[in-house]
Amino acid sequence: MIERFDIAIVGAGMAGASLAAALGDRARVLIVEAEDHPGYHATGRSAAFWTESYGGLAVQPLTTASGPVLAGLGVLRRRGALTVARAGQEADVAAFARAFGDVGVEVRLLDRAGIAARVPGLRADWTCGALEPSTCDIDVGALHQHYLTVARKAGAQVWCRAGLVDAARNAQGWTLALANGRQAHCAILVNAAGAWADPVAVLAGADPLDIRPYRRTVAQIAMGAPVPDAMPLVLDIAETFYFKPESGRIWLSPHDETPSPPCDAAPEEIDVALAIDRFEQAVDWPVARVEHKWAGLRSFAPDRTPVYGFDRAVPGLFWCAGQGGFGIQTAPAAADLAARLLLGESAGAVDPAPFSPLRFG
Repeated sequence: MIERFDIAIVGAGMAGASLAAALGDRARVLIVEAEDHPGYHATGRSAAFWTESYGGLAVQPLTTASGPVLAGLGVLRRRGALTVARAGQEADVAAFARAFGDVGVEVRLLDRAGIAARVPGLRADWTCGALEPSTCDIDVGALHQHYLTVARKAGAQVWCRAGLVDAARNAQGWTLALANGRQAHCAILVNAAGAWADPVAVLAGADPLDIRPYRRTVAQIAMGAPVPDAMPLVLDIAETFYFKPESGRIWLSPHDETPSPPCDAAPEEIDVALAIDRFEQAVDWPVARVEHKWAGLRSFAPDRTPVYGFDRAVPGLFWCAGQGGFGIQTAPAAADLAARLLLGESAGAVDPAPFSPLRFG
């Protein structure tokens, strides 16, 4: 027997789970997930912060609109973010602060004394920076489970080990064939498949949007001296590293973006070594050992802006993809935006037009 749904969402990561929760009981929803449990890929491997500037000006409206919702859910903890720069990069820092200040993000320019006071041991060639006091850590696991719980209470079903094998469409909607042998019928198919968004689109008979996955590496570093837990998230204006304290350790990334096929991403030793080298060029802290390392895939559309909306050519196919590394910090606003589009409701806090797949020719 083929079960029938109004909307089937491919992918049970943060994008799919938050959308299902936003739809609530206004639609009969199925989430299909290829892995053994939801959130196995990008959602479960996040560096876990909310920063209004992260992702650029196109992403900022979604991030800013999501902040109060995340705070209300109790999943944020104030951290602050400090973007640092070397001598000669003062104009880059000023432009960064001006661009985000113009859209209402609080950014404070700091001199050498200001950045050194917030990052003890910062090497002398780092001379200025920009502070974002609003930046917070996110409890990603709690947020993801919240959305899954809300969705299930509203009647959504979550089928794991149920990767999409085929999607056939006729006048009545979609018939989905899944890897576990089950079938489902739905009126609308939502592509929230992360790194697999283009392959899922092809299965559904649509043209891919050239959404490309890139590997991002993070390492957990044990230090040879105490780590100040109150220190902000530290980012390089040139985007060559970021790090933050986490339970007495340092979470460190070389800010890598290595093209990758959709896969179960694994860290490369060269990227971990590069991260440590860049870290040691920034601070004079003794590195004791690498305790843990992981990698995830961040998927971008060609213009690096997320995609939310119905496909240009294939009726009943909806894109919820290309979130890059920003899908967690933007989840509340993005899910609200997508749910409104799916249900034919008026726009909410964020204009959906810049995120439409129709922007691609």
